[in-house]
Amino acid sequence: LTHDLIQSIFKGFNISVERVVITELKNSTYYARLILQQQNEIARKIVEIDARPSDCLAIASAQKKPIFVTKALFEQVEDMTEVLDKINESGAEPD
Repeated sequence: LTHDLIQSIFKGFNISVERVVITELKNSTYYARLILQQQNEIARKIVEIDARPSDCLAIASAQKKPIFVTKALFEQVEDMTEVLDKINESGAEPD
């Protein structure tokens, strides 16, 4: 898979994933940033890359790294807590 390849490239260049930030929603499209760190004996470099949220989530999940959502985006989207609770309780989607 592509995500496995990316992880191998990161490892080869001594790059680690620091975190993912889901940043905004525009015209029904989500945007995200992948925060990377590269460190060697001389310096530490932090790089932010625009990436698809699905790719960011896959990479962060595989490496057990934190996933954040900006406050502005969090306040913009609908609260699905009740729906998720029903799914968790029943094991199926609610009516």
